[in-house]
Amino acid sequence: MDLVGIGVLIIGLAFVVLTIFLARVLNNLATVIKGVDQTVEQLPGHLNEITKQTGDLIYKSNDTLADVNEKLRALSPLFYIVGDIGETSRKLSSSLVDATSTVKKNTSEGKDIVHKRDLGGIYGALALGYYWNQKRKAKKSLKEEQI
Repeated sequence: MDLVGIGVLIIGLAFVVLTIFLARVLNNLATVIKGVDQTVEQLPGHLNEITKQTGDLIYKSNDTLADVNEKLRALSPLFYIVGDIGETSRKLSSSLVDATSTVKKNTSEGKDIVHKRDLGGIYGALALGYYWNQKRKAKKSLKEEQI
């Protein structure tokens, strides 16, 4: 065997090893492609199921939305009534604020006049006399009712 024969033998052995390696790689690749093929075959069935479930979900969502709209229509008058009550109470409180500020202004003007003329003691005495007079009348009427 000369060197050319040994070289050809080494090349042949390398080719056999390379062929075996490539055969295993291609066999694994074929297994992967079969798995992908099975997945792709199942895909239309899954998509049909997903489409069906999506349709059911949309149908139920429409029913729920219609129910919510119906209930809101039933509650709308209540909201209008509450709004009207709020507006009325706002107007009433605004009127009370105006009246209170007017009384406060008039009271502060009267207080200024009383302090300027030193009439506080006289008004206090008159108020105390009026209070005692009212109490005396109330006691008298109570005694008359008991008799």
